[in-house]
Amino acid sequence: MLAEMRIQGLGVIDEATLELAAGFTVVTGETGAGKTMVVTGLHLLGGGRAEASRVRNGAERAVVEGRFQAPAGSPAAKVAEEVGGEPDDDGSVIAVRTVGADGRSRAHLGGRSVPVGVLSELAEQLLAVHGQNDQLRLLRSSEQRAVLDRFAGDEVAGPLGAYQRVRDEWLRVATELRDRTRSSRELAREAELLRHGLAEITAVDPKPGEDAELVDEARRLADADQLRESAAGAQYAVAGSPDGDPDNPGALGLIGEARRRLGASEDPKLRELEPRLVEAETLLADVGAEIASYLEHLDADPARLEQVLARQSELKMLTRKYAADVDGVIAWAENASSRLSGLDTSDEALAALAARRDELAVELAGYAEQITAARAEAALELGREVSEELTGLAMPHANVEVAVRPRPADQNEANALEVGGQLLHAGASGVDEVELRLISHPGAPALPVHKGASGGELSRVMLALEVVLSHSDPVPTLVFDEVDAGVGGRAAVEVGRRLARLARSHQVIVVTHLPQVAAFADRHLVVDKTADGILTRSGVRVLDEGQRVVELARMLAGMDSTDTGRAHAEELLAAAKADKETAVVRRGRRKG
Repeated sequence: MLAEMRIQGLGVIDEATLELAAGFTVVTGETGAGKTMVVTGLHLLGGGRAEASRVRNGAERAVVEGRFQAPAGSPAAKVAEEVGGEPDDDGSVIAVRTVGADGRSRAHLGGRSVPVGVLSELAEQLLAVHGQNDQLRLLRSSEQRAVLDRFAGDEVAGPLGAYQRVRDEWLRVATELRDRTRSSRELAREAELLRHGLAEITAVDPKPGEDAELVDEARRLADADQLRESAAGAQYAVAGSPDGDPDNPGALGLIGEARRRLGASEDPKLRELEPRLVEAETLLADVGAEIASYLEHLDADPARLEQVLARQSELKMLTRKYAADVDGVIAWAENASSRLSGLDTSDEALAALAARRDELAVELAGYAEQITAARAEAALELGREVSEELTGLAMPHANVEVAVRPRPADQNEANALEVGGQLLHAGASGVDEVELRLISHPGAPALPVHKGASGGELSRVMLALEVVLSHSDPVPTLVFDEVDAGVGGRAAVEVGRRLARLARSHQVIVVTHLPQVAAFADRHLVVDKTADGILTRSGVRVLDEGQRVVELARMLAGMDSTDTGRAHAEELLAAAKADKETAVVRRGRRKG
């Protein structure tokens, strides 16, 4: 339930607080006073589109704040918990929407900054706003189908969910089959090129990093004589002449001589240096041994060099065609193998896809038939209940039919599906078209509501639908923005009576210009407009019984200043109060 809404800088409203309660709340006011800004504020709280033009002239921003009663564990409370929002001290959840004069919008929920979409999720659990735009949407077949599905509940929702899952797979398989069939030649050429490349690479069988290793080996084999000369010179310098010539002792011989001289010295400081020479001698001996081993294995092997060069030539043939290096060639082969597995254009592969498509089509048609049957059954019940409501809304001779008919498809249509021997369009919501039809009086033809209903009748049809759907609607707060447009007289009284009845199970907020409707409200808010010659400001206040009389008299063709007008307003209030009390007594008897 929406307990309170604060508005700042929105349209003509400078600052206003709407104190709301359970039951039936009505909002009235003179034309241009800003009644519609109340509904605009609710749209913003529900994540609706933000427009800079809605910001009050001279204001930096418009702010709408709503306090919602959302019990712990409820779907609405879970939405707030998921984004880290915290409830207020009284357990309520506060939602805030800010719209800057530059058009930028911000949203907060439970003290946390959130994306605007989060407010939409919250509104889905708490709030439903209905206005004249909703009447226009109701004229679309898709909206009428959504109304029927909403009324049918799980009877349609269950098979529809399964239908949509199977349909996604059916479309995917059908698209793949169509694409493969249409481009089989191109795919076959691509597959042949991939197979040829994989065959070449498999024949060479490159190893990761092999090209770099071969470069190093080829360099050693080609430069064997130069490398031997360098290594032998280094060996001579380290170990000296191999025949033991004392004139060429090498580094090891010189270090050995230095050790002997230091070791024979009587000066302790010189003798302390000898261990360090031992370390140097050991290191040089190791280097000499490694050089000797290198020389022992360094052979000029022309045959091996030829093998290495031949292998390099094979690898270069691959790197010229497929990648910059051997590792890239290996990666290309892996990708090509994966791609090739999805390019099976053989008759067997196409037949398997076609069989899978047909199998899914049969399953899909089965779910479509279940959905159609459930819709047809729900359509009869919905039409009966709405017609009963219209009787109470001063349309006693009118009847509403809900027609469920198949949507034909062309043979070449991508979404064509055979259902019960008919070729139908398999849309995301099934194979049915739904149309609300109005029979305005006995003997009249059943016409689509947009053709058979006047503006006032369309408002009453929509209200009748809302009353019927409210029994299965979990949303606790319903908002109506002048859905009584074009209605007057006795019909207006019946609209007020139905809204009061709807308020027994929901919080109902109605923006209206009809005193007959306003008289049935449990709480009456009025939007006042004041002007100082420079700026026009509007505010919202709660009316007591005496003030309600004055406001209803004003709504009765501006009769607030006459005794007759006030008497008429008092009579209207008394009649509405008596009507509601009688309804409560009847309801209590039914329960008993």
